Amino acid sequence: MGAPPGTGRSKRGHFLRAALPCLALTALGSAPAAAQSLTPDLFNPNRGGFAAPDTLPTRRTAGVPQAPLDALPALPDPNADPRKRQQAPATSRVGQVPTYGLPAANGASGSGYDSLNRKRQQPKLYPGQPKPKRPVGPGSPVPPATPDRTLGPPRIAPPPSETANKAPVPRAMAGTVPGQPLRRRLKADDDAFGAVGDYAGSFLIKGGLELSAGYDTNPARLNKPVGSPAYVVAPDLLVMSDWERHALVADLRGSFSGYTNNMPATIDGFASPSPVEIDRPDFTGHVDGRLDVDRDFKLTSQLRLRLATDNPGSPNVQAGLQKYPIYAAYGTTLGFNQTFNRFQVAAGATVDRTAYTDSKLTDGSTFSNDDRDFNQYGGIGRFSYDLKPGLKPFVEIEGDSRVHDQPADRNGYFRDSSGGYAKVGSTFEFSRILIGEISVGYTARNYVDPRLSQLAGFLTAGSLIWNASGLTTVKFATDTQIAESTVPGSSGVLVRTYGIEVDHDFRRWLTAVGKFTYGTYDYQNQNRNDKTYSLEGNLIYKLNRNIWIKGTLRHDILNSNQPGSSSQGTVMLVGVRLQN
Repeated sequence: MGAPPGTGRSKRGHFLRAALPCLALTALGSAPAAAQSLTPDLFNPNRGGFAAPDTLPTRRTAGVPQAPLDALPALPDPNADPRKRQQAPATSRVGQVPTYGLPAANGASGSGYDSLNRKRQQPKLYPGQPKPKRPVGPGSPVPPATPDRTLGPPRIAPPPSETANKAPVPRAMAGTVPGQPLRRRLKADDDAFGAVGDYAGSFLIKGGLELSAGYDTNPARLNKPVGSPAYVVAPDLLVMSDWERHALVADLRGSFSGYTNNMPATIDGFASPSPVEIDRPDFTGHVDGRLDVDRDFKLTSQLRLRLATDNPGSPNVQAGLQKYPIYAAYGTTLGFNQTFNRFQVAAGATVDRTAYTDSKLTDGSTFSNDDRDFNQYGGIGRFSYDLKPGLKPFVEIEGDSRVHDQPADRNGYFRDSSGGYAKVGSTFEFSRILIGEISVGYTARNYVDPRLSQLAGFLTAGSLIWNASGLTTVKFATDTQIAESTVPGSSGVLVRTYGIEVDHDFRRWLTAVGKFTYGTYDYQNQNRNDKTYSLEGNLIYKLNRNIWIKGTLRHDILNSNQPGSSSQGTVMLVGVRLQN
């Protein structure tokens, strides 16, 4: 049987498919051929598998952020674990440009600082919410100064103990409500139980009244003590102006010491050196005014008044008196205060008068004291320099002339005189720990009568306050005066006093006060020297701002070189103080 027609054609096709490759290899065999090793890259199905990655024309170069063309995803391996097929293969860092830190403006908000200087988005505000102020930065205008509404000295921030563990203050009282007008800040009050006072127009008025009762073992300060129950009534009034310029201050303080028992009219058959009625008033008051002409020039003035009696035990007290004669010393000072940068000049003219009432004797008669009345005219000047903050040295000079109403006194001595003093010192104000002033100098007085010698001596004057701690305060005071005398042949009395006081607060409502006073009385040309000692203790219990309870214990000693003139006495008082 012959072959079917399709069978021959099929065999010829297979022959041609096998012969064509052989002919191609034979043709290439005539050229020089190089051997090629078989590597895995020849079977790499990825694009560019026959060339090294660093020679590809499509390789990644620096500065080109686009992904390279050869970064195609790899096909999954069919022989791999099917549980791991979903994990993406780790990308190689070969040929990649490293990037450090964060790109510019990465994570910036729409309203904060933007380093690309893009336009900020304004924050959305709730209806009625105040618009926030732009924070202060470079180029911002200087904010205007806020007016200080605090009266008096600058307010000092309280210590943390005064603001810790306290109930919050309502916003309306604190003045933090948006749109609320500023509240007038009150002055800082260092005394939690001090008098508040009342305002009358632009004046602050503070008043008080002390009522005490107790016993005095020797109220007349006799050599042989005679005691008596005692009571004391002591009012006081303080009025201060509250003005931006100028100033007016009135300080009035007084007391009346009363005794229920009378002293004997005679002692050992002689007239007693003490009055029978020993009630004594005592008042000290002054009104100070200041007129601010300009920043550096001010006019000053003062009105003063003192009502008192001679001290018990003084040789100026007449024998056989029914009661103490009262004297009044009143006067005025008119001056100015000029400042030249750090240098300051203060000067003033003084006019004073001292007048005594007539003495009432035990026999019913009266005795005139006109010979003790006199006028004093003088002037005073102070030159100071502000050396540094808290230290201001000064020089003060005073001169005066005393003219009596009667040329000669009861003993025939002409007591008109002229004198004065000069002293140097300094004021102190060191961080409010030590404040005040202290000075030393020399005083002298010459008399018209040649029988009366010059009265002169060393003087000390000053007042210092030392805030030793927040609970303890120490005060020191000293003064020197030349007083008139009625002792025959004596020019006068050189009086020096020194005092120290310590105040300690056990609690804000419980205060203890200790005082010690030492004084010397030198009677010129009489060889008489008196020394006084006084030791006093007070305990004050403050119920509130208006009511205080006070206890006082004081012991006084008068030591004189004259026989029969020394004395001692103890005073015990318990009272209450009412104030506002």
